[in-house]
Amino acid sequence: MRVEEAVGRQIGRLRAQRELSLAELGEALGRYLGKPWSRQAVHQAERGQRSFTAAELTALALALDTSVQALFRAEDDQIELPGLVISREEYRGTLLNRESDSPLDGLEELITALHDIGEILDRPALARMARIARAAEQVTGPPPAQAGPREREAGISSPSR
Repeated sequence: MRVEEAVGRQIGRLRAQRELSLAELGEALGRYLGKPWSRQAVHQAERGQRSFTAAELTALALALDTSVQALFRAEDDQIELPGLVISREEYRGTLLNRESDSPLDGLEELITALHDIGEILDRPALARMARIARAAEQVTGPPPAQAGPREREAGISSPSR
């Protein structure tokens, strides 16, 4: 997937989440850019059929109530740049501040962690394991409570069934 397509998908996803029409987003962009985008221009952007200026990316982030970095999120395994195809991990690394003298912003860490958790929860094997665990609980009942570290230190055991 090309970078423009990744940005376009995010624009479309965020516009739909905020329940904005193509025309409404175009008008909102006009407040920041001095001239509104047509419905066709917004549609082309969502389809990845146009490049963006820095001012347009900033206006899109403001109009969609998000960050410029969030517009660059991609779900594909590879991102195509004009001269090279890079991995999703390498691409994601460019979205976060990786300078050694400045740690990740707490919000960046949270966004990255939530994205990673979402990817894990979407895995079919995990969903299958959850179904197996639910089926096992229906047959055997819920697992017994385990003693926490304080109870183990004090020699207190968990109530047994």
